[in-house]
Amino acid sequence: MATQFLNRKVYYRDDIIFREGDPGDCAYLIERGEILITKKTPDGDEVELGRLGPGSIFGEMAMIDMQPRMAKATAMIDTTLTFVNHQMFEKKMQAADPFLHALLLILVRNVRSVSQQLIAGGNY
Repeated sequence: MATQFLNRKVYYRDDIIFREGDPGDCAYLIERGEILITKKTPDGDEVELGRLGPGSIFGEMAMIDMQPRMAKATAMIDTTLTFVNHQMFEKKMQAADPFLHALLLILVRNVRSVSQQLIAGGNY
């Protein structure tokens, strides 16, 4: 029996794909539509980090460093996503150069750190 690595799902306007703090069990590729990425501030407000359209990938950081999601992703309009599960991602990472894998981990940690500092300092 073949293992299915790629799945496709349609999300409708205002559907939440994942929340900040959720486990990172897959990464997403936007086929069509638009995704809003937001993060909570210390006072509970949500700040927009970005809007992503077709061809964009998101949710990859939690797959790389196995940490919880650092932001929330919401469909802005009807959106079709293809997602790569953790099993496929791990298979790809095992085949990659160990240096590149280590570099990715460092980059993700730096992005998480800078994001936390900006949000905590109110520099958004």
